[in-house]
Amino acid sequence: MREITTVAVEAMLKENETVHLIDVREVDEVKEGKIPGAIHIPLGLLEFRMHELDKGTEYTMVCRSGGRSGKATQLLASHGFKVVNMTDGMLAWQGPIE
Repeated sequence: MREITTVAVEAMLKENETVHLIDVREVDEVKEGKIPGAIHIPLGLLEFRMHELDKGTEYTMVCRSGGRSGKATQLLASHGFKVVNMTDGMLAWQGPIE
């Protein structure tokens, strides 16, 4: 499984690099704030919403601490998607939130 840190994601966003983020936390967690531009798809719904994603796009998976996003990364990778797990999750996120 490919992994990336929050620091690396923040640096990419500061450089205006395109990063496709999918936040797999629950609705109540996302209400507390998410990374600007991140798509919210709760982990439990990811399997049913995969058809909304493009296999030609690399996605960075985000959750609270990196565990659920790791599961999401494995799920999508097993279906042929290009995915990276943000290992330390929103607990370590120092960048802006919306």
